[in-house]
Amino acid sequence: MAEAERAAGSPPGSVQVSVIVPVHNSQCWLDECLKSVWEQDFKQTMELSIFNDASKDGSAEIIAKWKIKLEDAGVPVVVGSNDSAQPRGVGFAKNQAIMQSSGTYLCFLDSDDVMMPQRVRLQYEAAIQHPNSIIGCQVRREPPESTERYTRWINNLTEEQLLTQVFTSHGPTVIMPTWFCSREWFYHVGKFDEGGKVSDTLIQIHVGLFCVSDLRGFGSSGFSEILESIPLILPFLQVTAFCDVDEKKIAKGFYTFEESEERPKPKIPICHFREATPPFIICVKQDLTGGAFEMNLNMLNLKEGMDYYHFN
Repeated sequence: MAEAERAAGSPPGSVQVSVIVPVHNSQCWLDECLKSVWEQDFKQTMELSIFNDASKDGSAEIIAKWKIKLEDAGVPVVVGSNDSAQPRGVGFAKNQAIMQSSGTYLCFLDSDDVMMPQRVRLQYEAAIQHPNSIIGCQVRREPPESTERYTRWINNLTEEQLLTQVFTSHGPTVIMPTWFCSREWFYHVGKFDEGGKVSDTLIQIHVGLFCVSDLRGFGSSGFSEILESIPLILPFLQVTAFCDVDEKKIAKGFYTFEESEERPKPKIPICHFREATPPFIICVKQDLTGGAFEMNLNMLNLKEGMDYYHFN
C-alpha cells in the first residue's frame, strides 16, 4: 500500500469539505468526474481525497493530471493507492479516502458520476443547518432513458418517504453517491463495510403481519421467497395472511408453504386486499402498473409508515 500524498498547505482542520472519490479502473469516466470537482462554485476551502484501488487502466495518469490542475486552482489533492495485484473493494477505498482526508465535511462522489457546479455549496449549506444528518440530492441520469423508474423514485420522494421507503428494493432513500455529511456524523454512523456485506436492518412493526402481494407472473415461488426472506430480515414478525387481486388465488383461499420443514406444512390464508386490515408489508414494485396498484392502495386510506411499509 502506497502512502497517501498530501498537498502542501492543507493542515488537518483547515479544510471545510473533502470530496471523497474511490477509483478502480475508472479511466472511461474519470476525466469528467474530476472536471466537475474543478468546476464547483464553492468559495470556502475544499480538497479532493482520491483513493486508487489497484486500477490496471489509465486511472493513475488521469489522477496525476488533475492533481496538478486542481492544485493550480487552489484545491489541495490527497492521493492514496492500493498497489497490490487485487482491489480491496469500494468500501475499503472509501474508508481509505476518508481517513487520509482532513475536511470537516465529507462529500461523496463516485468516479463514474459528475457533480453539478453548485452541489458542494448547496449541500454544505444544508449540512450546516442539519448537522446530525446525511444530506442527499436529486439526480439526472445520462442517457435520460436509463433506469427511468429508479430515477423517478429518487427525485420524487417526500420527506416522510425518506424514512418509510428505506426497505424497498431500490435501497437507501438517500442514495449513496449523493451523500454529504460531517466527518463527526460519519464516524458516529460507522465506516463502510469492507467485506461486501449489508448490515442487518430492523423495523418496528406490530407482530400481526399481512403481506400484500400481487404476484401474478411469479407463481407460488413468489410467495415462497417472501416467506423465506421475512424471518431473516424481520425475525420477530409472523405472516398471518397474503393479500392479492388474483381471483384464482383468492378462490383457493390459502397458500401451502411447501419448503417448510414443519409438519403439517403451514397454510397461509389468501384474501382480497379490501378485506384485510393493517399493518401491511407491501411486496409490490411501484410505478409498474400504470397507476393501478397505487390507486388500489390509495382507496384503503392507509398511512405509510404506520399502516404499511413498502418492502420489495
